[in-house]
Amino acid sequence: MNEHRKRAAGPPDEYVEAEIHRLLTEDPDVAEQGITVVRRERGLVLYGEVESPHRREEILRRVAERFPDVPISSDIGVIRTQAPTQIEQLP
Repeated sequence: MNEHRKRAAGPPDEYVEAEIHRLLTEDPDVAEQGITVVRRERGLVLYGEVESPHRREEILRRVAERFPDVPISSDIGVIRTQAPTQIEQLP
């Protein structure tokens, strides 16, 4: 139990970072290659863009479920998925 506390208090190691990245890219229910995992002093930050707020929440839920003791922050934005309202004119 002591070791568990040490790990939760300090920054996650590169193995956890790699495992989260593998989960994001290889899990068929996630399959998200546009998310970057970056270690910070007090945890990990997920960066990138996804097509919907629901997708972002699903990714965060899966990562938190798989790594419950790792502090995770999100900087995942939502890209516009609606069709453009104007026609683009090319010269």
